[in-house]
Amino acid sequence: MPKNSKVVKRELDDEVIESVKDLLSNEDSSDDAFKKSELMVDDQEEKDVDVEEGSDVEDERPAWNSKLQYILAQVGFSVGLGNVWRFPYLCQKNGGGAYLVPYLVLLLIIGIPLFFLELAVGQRIRRGSIGVWNYISPKLGGIGFASCVVCFFVALYYNVIIGWSLFYFSQSFQHPLPWDQCPLVKNTSHTFVEPECEKSSATTYYWYREALNISGSLSESGGLNWKMTVCLLAAWVMVCLAMIKGIQSSGKIMYFSSLFPYVVLLCFLIRGLLLNGAVDGIRHMFTPKLEIMLEPKVWREAATQVFFALGLGFGGVIAFSSYNKRDNNCHFDAVLVSFINFFTSVLATLVVFAVLGFKANIINEKCVIQNSEKILKLLKIGNLSQDMIPHHINFSSITAEDYNLVYDIIRKVKEEEFGSLGLKSCQIEDELNKAVQGTGLAFIAFTEAMTHFPASPFWSVMFFLMLVNLGLGSMFGTIEGIITPIVDTFKVRKEILTVICCSVAFFIGLIFVQRSGNYFVTMFDDYSATLPLLIVVILENIAVTRIYGIDKFMEDLKDMLGFSPSQYYYYMWKYVSPLVLLCLLVASIVQMGLSPPGYNAWIEYTATEEFHSYPTWGMIVCISLMVLAILPVPIVFMVRRCNLIDDSSGSLASVSYKRGRIIKEPVNLEGDNTSLIHGKSPSEVPSPNFGKNIYRKQTGSPTLDTAPNGRYGIGYLMADMPDMPESDL
Repeated sequence: MPKNSKVVKRELDDEVIESVKDLLSNEDSSDDAFKKSELMVDDQEEKDVDVEEGSDVEDERPAWNSKLQYILAQVGFSVGLGNVWRFPYLCQKNGGGAYLVPYLVLLLIIGIPLFFLELAVGQRIRRGSIGVWNYISPKLGGIGFASCVVCFFVALYYNVIIGWSLFYFSQSFQHPLPWDQCPLVKNTSHTFVEPECEKSSATTYYWYREALNISGSLSESGGLNWKMTVCLLAAWVMVCLAMIKGIQSSGKIMYFSSLFPYVVLLCFLIRGLLLNGAVDGIRHMFTPKLEIMLEPKVWREAATQVFFALGLGFGGVIAFSSYNKRDNNCHFDAVLVSFINFFTSVLATLVVFAVLGFKANIINEKCVIQNSEKILKLLKIGNLSQDMIPHHINFSSITAEDYNLVYDIIRKVKEEEFGSLGLKSCQIEDELNKAVQGTGLAFIAFTEAMTHFPASPFWSVMFFLMLVNLGLGSMFGTIEGIITPIVDTFKVRKEILTVICCSVAFFIGLIFVQRSGNYFVTMFDDYSATLPLLIVVILENIAVTRIYGIDKFMEDLKDMLGFSPSQYYYYMWKYVSPLVLLCLLVASIVQMGLSPPGYNAWIEYTATEEFHSYPTWGMIVCISLMVLAILPVPIVFMVRRCNLIDDSSGSLASVSYKRGRIIKEPVNLEGDNTSLIHGKSPSEVPSPNFGKNIYRKQTGSPTLDTAPNGRYGIGYLMADMPDMPESDL
């Protein structure tokens, strides 16, 4: 190219020319700090470029109003319905108090380290799950999309449970409670108890027939249950209104939704301990069965509970953490929230078994009375001799201990014909050994116990309001795990996306409020999250320790926290946690293969549950749920691996302004011959001469692109003049 400046000017006359002074004039002229900015350009392949270093990542990115609000949000997300109706069941089933040992061990091995890892990467990169893993390795960007898909699947049915709780909450404002007694049926001649209720119980009948109006199988849709449809709509409206402004709106609600369940649990614990039989329930709960603790199944179920109790892999933990300041002590947060979660589970277990002990005592008293009447009849007709009965026994006011004494005597004397007498042992332990979990605990066993409470409507209102708040806290984190990554990645308006997401979820969720909807809830609960989330967290661990680099990550933690984390985390992340997660994944696959895929259907004429296998189309749905949840991982990997999408925004670099300096946003530099800038650090780049620097706009680029933080992110490249000497640049 000729070196004559006039020739250069003529050749560039057609181009849109802007000097650096013109470019800087787009910013606030009074911003002295900005005028001191320096241009930082580096190679895309150098992953050490920190878009956050030395400045706030996004000046206008929402932030928590206080540390307490953030902790309550994380606690609300991790402490959910599973702490109330899953942990007590596992504790009872797997050795009582002995179950706490494997749970605590696994909390220390996989729970706290992986929770700390997710908190740290969210706070370090300050993006949702898609942005975080795309930043670490674009080929692993599918991890974030997989988390979003799983969050969506879980949100679909989890909000249905909140709808069920809202229904029971609305029905609790009456005395007596509607599930207190079996309904009476009148015909032309006489009145009788509803047969389905008489064969089961009042609370069981109310749950299956009045609330769900359940069909006999998965294939029998039965149409929409309008009561539950209204409750589901109310639940989604609540979630949408709470989330529409992001953490600015949901954060304030956390003060109530996260703290109120603890108030209710403490009230229930105090009330429960004053009930007859509560001590029996708690004693039964924490009596350790050490032999059970050695079974592999116990450790597998403890690991699964730890994994899901903390919400690992959902993306909600990362999303909430991304709104933190970069120097926040996320290690303290990880330990604090993990142990709050654990002690909440223990508190809920105390409450559940205090109440179930009271319920077992009532059932046992009824059993004693009924069987004492049988003994009196047998004495009258001569099948039993009066000499067998100790003289101090009074059948009109017999105690459980006296009945068991008489029972043992009769069993020894009438050993051969004892079975034909039809007597039961009436042991409280037998009733407490009937393990109940999930909806069976919340909507049947617990509701039955509350009917015997003084002022039962009050306790019912409190209990179901607690369930609603526990569910909403988890839903906020789940929806945040969908909204935040998409807003960060695709720059859409959060309000519009929230409304669209909740609306779509409601209409899809109508399958759960059919008469057969409960069976679909079971299907989604069993197949939509377990395996995909395990795979997601394994890939997260690999991405940080192997792709990003465990040593580099430890340095980042030291920079953020102000101190070096314990080497314990280094070895957990690099060796122990991946191995334990792989074992858990294999064990879950084996367990899924050994367990016949199916569901418990409610049979109306027998008033009992009966196991049904999934039909062929049901199996296809189950497999599709797992495949769709994990499919984004290989798709994104192949797209990035084969360069099917060109992400470059220019041949040199894309820059955006951040508080007094321009921070590089990585783009593809391959093929760029501008060796004067390519690959050099800021100190190596020649200081610009404002009078001679010539810039040309990128082809097809708008004049000003609005960056997600509200400032301008403008992509410019140097004019393609390979022969121009350095002095002219």
